[in-house]
Amino acid sequence: MDDFTGQFGVVVSMAYAMLLGGLIGYERELKQRPAGFRTHMLVAGAAALLIGIGQLSVVERAGGQATAILQVDPFRLVEAVIAGVAFIGAGTIFSQSRRGGETIAGITTAASLLMVAAIGVAAGLDYYLLALMATALALFVLVALSFWERRHERRVGIAKGEE
Repeated sequence: MDDFTGQFGVVVSMAYAMLLGGLIGYERELKQRPAGFRTHMLVAGAAALLIGIGQLSVVERAGGQATAILQVDPFRLVEAVIAGVAFIGAGTIFSQSRRGGETIAGITTAASLLMVAAIGVAAGLDYYLLALMATALALFVLVALSFWERRHERRVGIAKGEE
């Protein structure tokens, strides 16, 4: 029964991570970016699941003797999550030609995928408040600062037009 409780806890962490990742993904979806709602939810959920599986397997394999038998580096799972997200993030970044020059698009979406993976890791480690605050900060960057950036670009464009 205890194994079931642990697994249920991982599912709860995963659902929480997916909810938070979905909030960020929804913002990306509204802006029609390469990775949106579902992708962000899945990345956050996968990160929480991998962390949860790692924690469950340590407890299961070592039992009560975890300190005597097994030395665990918790950052190995985090590194695996980051490597997987880096692969996905690289796919969202692409070059496009605009006005005779090359521009890069998708970097912010790739960064948001990394952020939701970190949020998933936090949720997977049961740092729910940390995951929530990271989501709020990420949304602030994506929404509020995007609004400020567009406003600033308009002002610069108007200033150039006046010259």
